[in-house]
Amino acid sequence: MNPISELSSALSQAVAQVSPSVVRVEGRARGSSSGLVWSAQGHIVTAEHTVQHDEGITVGFSDGATAEARLVGRDPSTGVALLEVKGKQLAPPAWAEAGSLAVGQLALVVARPGKSARATLGVISALGAAGEAFRTPRGGKLDRYVETDVAPRAGFSGGAVLTTEGKAVGLHTTGLLRDTALVLTQGTLERAVATLLAHGGARRGFLGIGTYPVRLPAALEKQLGQGSGLLVVSVAADSPADKSGVLMGDLLVSLAGQPVRHMGDLLGLLDEEHIGQDAPVKVVRAGESKDLRITIAARA
Repeated sequence: MNPISELSSALSQAVAQVSPSVVRVEGRARGSSSGLVWSAQGHIVTAEHTVQHDEGITVGFSDGATAEARLVGRDPSTGVALLEVKGKQLAPPAWAEAGSLAVGQLALVVARPGKSARATLGVISALGAAGEAFRTPRGGKLDRYVETDVAPRAGFSGGAVLTTEGKAVGLHTTGLLRDTALVLTQGTLERAVATLLAHGGARRGFLGIGTYPVRLPAALEKQLGQGSGLLVVSVAADSPADKSGVLMGDLLVSLAGQPVRHMGDLLGLLDEEHIGQDAPVKVVRAGESKDLRITIAARA
């Protein structure tokens, strides 16, 4: 058998191997999407942007059966939704070893927007450094930035991204960055699933301020070592910011010892692990820096 035929056979076997783990998700007004079995106990992960309904969600399986699914919770910041199906034994996929990804590696995406499995092939086109988290525009933390060159296809979000050996490397989604196909890796999914099972939704920190990014004057830029900050344009009554003494017109430049140059910096410091922390906050008021302390609350 020549190398092309061997590769073709391997890809076909990979699709067949993972097919029972990929389901159809009917959770929006027009068209179905896909989902990936997470546990044998009935949990399914899918792309959050494809689940438009909180109720009336149906899941279709490789054997042709369908079942109603309960929405356990959703996390728009990481793009993950968790579903639960009762009374059916499910088959999770085998997972590839963490850290096995490389730019140029083939990425096989298997989805089930209809009754049968469908597949498309691409490559890992961009990869963040190992151990370096990526912040989404909504402040969610992905364990690693993984991008493929797979073109957006109807119903493929929520499908499985595989190696040529048929092992899953993550969940395919086009809902986090416009016109970009990202892979939500196993570590990201584990963290999201744990939070959704425990709380039914994403937990985010809350300060109670509205902000707008602004450039710092040259003197302040030199003094603080950063060129921008967040202008406080509103402070909610009885919020953590209000209780800490933050005022409208203050310029927020650091939180918990980390510089705050733009909204992404602030969102990154409001993860679940920071909830309840008493943190230092630095603002510039009337041209002078002022140190305060704030207790990060959980967003209701």
